[in-house]
Amino acid sequence: MFIKILGTGCSKCERLKKNLDIALKELNIDATVENVDDLIEIVSYGVMETPGFVVNDEVKSVGRALSVDEIKGILK
Repeated sequence: MFIKILGTGCSKCERLKKNLDIALKELNIDATVENVDDLIEIVSYGVMETPGFVVNDEVKSVGRALSVDEIKGILK
C-alpha cells in the first residue's frame, strides 16, 4: 500500500500524519508513506486545498485532517 500526504507542512498536514501513523499501527498495516510538498505534484492530483490524502494514487480526502477512525475506515 502506498500512501501520500499532500501538503506543505501546515498544522492540518501534521495532524493527518500523526493520525495516519496511529491508524497504521492499530491496523497492523505496513505501508509506504510519502509526504509530498511539491505544489506542482499536489495540483497534478487535482488537489487545491491541503492536506490531500492519497491511497494507491487515488485521492481519498482533501482539505481535512482525517481522524484515526476515518483513516481506518478508508484503509480497511
